[in-house]
Amino acid sequence: MNRYTVTLTKEERDTLCKLTSKGKHNSQKILNALILLNCDKGEWNVNHSINEDISRVLNISMRKIDRVKKRFVEEGLDIALNGETRDRIYAKKVDGDLEAHLVALSCSEPPEGFARWSLRLLADQVVELGYIENISHETVRRTLKKNEIKPWQRKEWVIPPEQNSSFVANMEMVLDVYKRPFDPRNPVMCMDESPKQLIGETRTPVPCSPGKTARYDYEYKRCGMCNIFLACEPLTGKRMVKITERKTKRDWAYFLEEIALQQENADKITLIMDNLNTHVPGSLYEVFQPAKAKALWDRFEFVYTPKHGSWLNMAEIELNVLTGQCLKRRIDNIELVRKETLAWQKFRNNKNAKVNWQFTTEDARIKLARLYPTIGD
Repeated sequence: MNRYTVTLTKEERDTLCKLTSKGKHNSQKILNALILLNCDKGEWNVNHSINEDISRVLNISMRKIDRVKKRFVEEGLDIALNGETRDRIYAKKVDGDLEAHLVALSCSEPPEGFARWSLRLLADQVVELGYIENISHETVRRTLKKNEIKPWQRKEWVIPPEQNSSFVANMEMVLDVYKRPFDPRNPVMCMDESPKQLIGETRTPVPCSPGKTARYDYEYKRCGMCNIFLACEPLTGKRMVKITERKTKRDWAYFLEEIALQQENADKITLIMDNLNTHVPGSLYEVFQPAKAKALWDRFEFVYTPKHGSWLNMAEIELNVLTGQCLKRRIDNIELVRKETLAWQKFRNNKNAKVNWQFTTEDARIKLARLYPTIGD
């Protein structure tokens, strides 16, 4: 390879020096530029290096240096930097017709005996249906990725009924309440509840250590259930959590009494909550004397989210934060749940954390137009 002598002009050296010192280039291109600069025997290079030194400093093989020098002499600077152009043209295996079949198939129901489509199942199916003679699951993956389709994933969501006047009426009522400015005499609060399973460890977990993750045994023991009541005031960033053994009408009534005590200076408390059978004024009369039940009821204005519309309740967002930050672990007794949730409540209240609610009635009438009844002219 000694017959291949690299001689760079001043302009070529300047170009290669800029390439290696700044800009965004792939590592191979920069490496090829360094080889050419060090092999240069032109008049503008005063520090010419031999192949052995270049190989040792750049930690590359002698054959690599010889290939770059050969490409420069025979095909020029551009080929030496970027490599040889490939003349082979690969035929596309997936044309528009097959791509359409794949997309339609992946959006259909899987065959009997399968819960979902997999890449290999899709590949076998298009061959069986005669759309193509053979295809790999990797080709199927690239085709689905191009069309942003993931048939193996599924999200659970509450789907409201279409053209439902009751749903949109309750939804717009809730959204109007969220638009109200802050009024300490008439605060807006959101309330929700969620069950929590008490789970204990059967073996002592192994804590994490440098280079090792914590390990928990997959086996666990059930220790019963408890219920989480949560009420939040979106405009002030305050919330209160109560842990009860059950979620009966009595538990809900006592939680409302605590909300009323916390808002003792308020004339009327607007409370947004889900439309459950326990969230009714009659529950107050089953727990308290009529006079007290009526007095407590008069403190509240109940606003219900529509059926299949619990996502309109900001307290549900707070419950998700509570679960993710505090309760997403195994806890085996209700007292520990109370202790942990109280600590979380104090921490989040001190941060004055608020929900940044931006969904309005105007947005609903555009994005959820299918839920509104169609009225003729």
